[in-house]
Amino acid sequence: MTEPGTALLDGAGPVSAARRLLALPGGLVRTARPRQWVKNLLVVAAPAAAGRLTSAHVIAQLSMVFVLFTAAASAVYLINDARDAEADRAHPDKCHRPVAAGRVPVGVAYAAGGVLAVLAPLAAALTCNTMTATLLTGYVVMQLAYCVKLKHVLVVDLVVVTTGFLMRAMTGGVALGIPLSRWFLITAGFGALFMVSAKRYSEALQMEGRGAATRSLLNAYTTGYLRFVWQLAAGVAVLAYCMWALESGGVSNGSLLPWRQLSMVPFIGAILRYAVFADRGSAGAPEDVVLRDRALAVIGLAWITMYALAVADL
Repeated sequence: MTEPGTALLDGAGPVSAARRLLALPGGLVRTARPRQWVKNLLVVAAPAAAGRLTSAHVIAQLSMVFVLFTAAASAVYLINDARDAEADRAHPDKCHRPVAAGRVPVGVAYAAGGVLAVLAPLAAALTCNTMTATLLTGYVVMQLAYCVKLKHVLVVDLVVVTTGFLMRAMTGGVALGIPLSRWFLITAGFGALFMVSAKRYSEALQMEGRGAATRSLLNAYTTGYLRFVWQLAAGVAVLAYCMWALESGGVSNGSLLPWRQLSMVPFIGAILRYAVFADRGSAGAPEDVVLRDRALAVIGLAWITMYALAVADL
């Protein structure tokens, strides 16, 4: 026989229910993957390359685009986790995700994801332009198709994830009406494919021999094939960047040095440094690789500095 008040302390009591309700917002935010939001900074890429980060209006517009793309990406994460909740509960790591762990009800995750998936493109149409809204809509539809089916299709899964990065890089330019250079698009696209395939290669190396413990599609790829893909993508990205840098010619106006051309050196250095981690099988999430490696961060800073000097004609 239970004593009065005992029901308030067990998992079914009103106190526990109240705690779950209070923890729900935090669970939704965690499901939206805050650590992944750094990827959406790619919306700054095209305006930065065009030297347009010079006014408060541009900064405000890009901030809005960043928020909208973050909302769209979060919608996909919420719906994906709701859809995969049952499978995630059987996974040693994914079982701790809020939806799989029961801290966020599946229905709530679906509802929150659906609302964000609709509101992000609608807000883009109202605050940016039709093309931005179209791009965001395409991103959401493509990523949801990936969650449902495309992540199980060889090669197509790599293309979809890469295209997601490319769309991020394009959106900032589209929102501001900036013409996108073909070399910029090729560099961004194959640079993204390089990181995506390097991550897949690392996962395949780490999971070799574990059979059912891996995602099913990783078993369908060979490490040799994934190695070929990231090496090919790295080569094309370097070539496209060099063509992009050389397109502007030599020293212009009052520039002391051909900074744009010199920026090829740290760019190639960054690719070579990242390839070290890919070759070792330790190229996990791109943001983790960049943030944990000091040498790569320094090389990246050198590249940003040189490109900024080129844009400023100093």
